[in-house]
Amino acid sequence: MNQRLLNHLRSIPLIGLPTYLLLSGCSGLAMVDVLTPADGYTVEAGIAYGSDRRQRLDVYRPDPPVSDAPVVVFFYGGGWQSGDRARYRFVAQALTTRGLIVVVPDYRLYPQVLFPAFVEDGAAAVAWAAANLTPTGEEPVLVMGHSAGAHIAAMLVTDTRYLEAQGVDPARLSGFVGLAGPYDFLPLDPGYMRTLFGPEERYPESQPVNFVSGDEPPILLIHGTGDTTVWPRNSIRFAQRLGDRGAQVDLKLYPDVGHGPVLGALAPRLRSLALTLDDVDAFITGITQGDTRSVAITP
Repeated sequence: MNQRLLNHLRSIPLIGLPTYLLLSGCSGLAMVDVLTPADGYTVEAGIAYGSDRRQRLDVYRPDPPVSDAPVVVFFYGGGWQSGDRARYRFVAQALTTRGLIVVVPDYRLYPQVLFPAFVEDGAAAVAWAAANLTPTGEEPVLVMGHSAGAHIAAMLVTDTRYLEAQGVDPARLSGFVGLAGPYDFLPLDPGYMRTLFGPEERYPESQPVNFVSGDEPPILLIHGTGDTTVWPRNSIRFAQRLGDRGAQVDLKLYPDVGHGPVLGALAPRLRSLALTLDDVDAFITGITQGDTRSVAITP
């Protein structure tokens, strides 16, 4: 991005910046990245957790370092067919300011792969993080995701086969944060997802809601009621199933907030869009302090 555009972005009044970025099309993430501070953390980029070129991850650490810092593995969205970890520095920056180590992996995408390859990649990234970023083996490890990335994270906490295949005890996960995720999205509309999750008899295997046992770690689900990309009923139904089975779940519905702003609110100059960062921080702090709770879920 050239300096002239950068100066223009910085000149936009804070009150008008969220609308400008949300209406700016595919360059929105790039502009958010430019506006994200480059201090307060260190980053180690391009670490391989597998042999495929998409199996790479970036690690962000608070600077100055935080002892016994919880580790959050964040999976971005993109309909399981697009995404680039470099565009999510704003997520890592937000979480490192709260004393967290953040891992942002790429994963294989459609049409290169079909379900469940990207979930398998998610499990491999978590296995790498647990093995390399928790020196005592006691530090909390959480998974977090937005949209399709929330689906990947939810599959890891509900269908334990993926972590077990990587030699990770599912109980090693301390929590899950889902932002605007699809967890209960059958029947599939016509389009690429019928191929992505096919054949048809395998569709139920792609639904996190179908694997809820009640043994999941504490879960925070955040969804905007104005989301028309992933309908809020996904989080509502998932939360209901989790609560019915005895899992610890907190569902937060943000009135009139859309699909992108739930995540965009993590960016430094967009935090007026939603309470995402404060709610995520409070949830993770509760886990580290042993203060988790179940809540009643009302649709």
